[in-house]
Amino acid sequence: MSELIKFVESESAPRRAEHPEFGAGDTVNVHVKIREGNKERIQVFQGLVIQRKNSGAGETFTVRKISNGIGVERIFPILSPNVDKIEVTRHGKVRRARLYYMRGKQGKAARVKEKKK
Repeated sequence: MSELIKFVESESAPRRAEHPEFGAGDTVNVHVKIREGNKERIQVFQGLVIQRKNSGAGETFTVRKISNGIGVERIFPILSPNVDKIEVTRHGKVRRARLYYMRGKQGKAARVKEKKK
């Protein structure tokens, strides 16, 4: 069984290299492939990364944005074929790996400072 896991991990390594380094607190644009009938289009989901979970082939990340005053969270598998591209817009300075407290923040209180280079 462990040989199968190692094989899957090695096959997913090139796909993982396509995505930039990012973590909790970063603002990202996730380009997602959407299929409607026989047509396919790309939709951009922009928001704050509130967590990265697991490692290897099952790794996921959660992105939160406010849309029309309502908080929307979406979980994306890193190696999903539906995730076309990930762009990092801002690197945020945070002290936590899980930013669940952002769910209770609104407006200016929900801002994250930008990381200095």
